[in-house]
Amino acid sequence: MNEDDIARLVREVLADITARNAVPADAASPGEGDEAPDVTAVTTRDEFHVPHPANREGYLAMKQSTVARLGVWRAGPRYNTYSMLHFRADHATAQDAVFTDVDPGWVTGQGFIAGQSLCHSKDEFLTRPDLGRKLNDETRDLFRRELTRSTVTIMVGDGLSSSAMVNVPEILPAVKQGLQGFGIEAGPVAYVKYCRVGAMDDVGQLIGSDVVLLLIGERPGLATGESMSAYMAYQPRPDRPESWRTVVSNIYRGGTPPAEAGAHIATLLKRMLDEKISGVDLKL
Repeated sequence: MNEDDIARLVREVLADITARNAVPADAASPGEGDEAPDVTAVTTRDEFHVPHPANREGYLAMKQSTVARLGVWRAGPRYNTYSMLHFRADHATAQDAVFTDVDPGWVTGQGFIAGQSLCHSKDEFLTRPDLGRKLNDETRDLFRRELTRSTVTIMVGDGLSSSAMVNVPEILPAVKQGLQGFGIEAGPVAYVKYCRVGAMDDVGQLIGSDVVLLLIGERPGLATGESMSAYMAYQPRPDRPESWRTVVSNIYRGGTPPAEAGAHIATLLKRMLDEKISGVDLKL
């Protein structure tokens, strides 16, 4: 077979492949009919792509105890298309949680006393953590006027996940109800935009409450963008070490449920007040 014969054969094969994969002229284009499946509709705990597993039931049972990406599969040395698309979708969710601001209307609707750290923008917040730990002058004046000194001061901060605010309507009532059951007074709730954990020290020193509780968005991962942490400290102030804080993390519907976390937090606050201590010195 000479070069002309080879070239002719290649052309015939390519023509046959093109004909087999041709789309009819009257076929609906994407968006007009068929839609690509939503890869995020299935959680990482439920998806499973390993062909011919030795123990499928055991593998699926193991996946229920973790959000790790177990049971994905490959195309050669790479992830298969579905696994890669799911990864990209989860990564986009995490990015949205970090870079999206909390709706000011939502903050107002919650009845919070809203202020801001020394950061002026999201970019500055991400690159200057030190500024996120301090309140700006306007906020200090506002909190000094509106946050009456109480046994417990509750703060909410956007932190590194605006999406984590979805937990607030469940966790906050649970905390307040628990404190009320213990006969503990909690004042108005403060909200801090561009908030880092250290902002609670500034508030504690400013208001003089016995205990400060900060509900703040966690750094998101590929498992969720909605996770929240609760930081608590007895008489916090800027010169306290990080070990002075007590924290409850992984608060979201796929981790510790918000209402359950709220009840636990109220119990921890009661112990801090009774023992007048927090952080690693508070033996749990």
